[in-house]
Amino acid sequence: MEHMSFNKLEYRKLLSFNAAGRELRDKKRLLIYGTCVRDEHKEIFQKFASERIPLAVCLEEDHFNMVALKLASIVARVDLDEIVVLTVDGSPHCVQLHHLVEEVERVTGKRVNVKHYVIEKKKAIEINRDIVKTARYLSKVKKLYERKSNNV
Repeated sequence: MEHMSFNKLEYRKLLSFNAAGRELRDKKRLLIYGTCVRDEHKEIFQKFASERIPLAVCLEEDHFNMVALKLASIVARVDLDEIVVLTVDGSPHCVQLHHLVEEVERVTGKRVNVKHYVIEKKKAIEINRDIVKTARYLSKVKKLYERKSNNV
């Protein structure tokens, strides 16, 4: 397992984490975050990592399907209380992480308390799950945009 000390928090990659390890069974709360968040937004990262198991993912390095299968394996084996997704806003790779977590629920059939956050202008902004789901469909986004444009 890849480890690196960071203010008492270990740097661990999701793909290297034991899918049903004791720590996960005990804590039951995950923070899945875009790897750059930890270094670029230390204070926000530390706040979100507190009382959760922080696991890094970079979809520029790891394939979407590998990460999804690993997370699905975790969800299938452990009754999680919460998954929090934290990424930077505007990254085409990071936005996939939000979609990936939603897809894991569909694949496993297990409902998990998922919260989505993006960092914009040094603030963590919570994104409603329905917005994440809608963002997968560009035709729906287009309709919303057109509706907004017509109301201006």
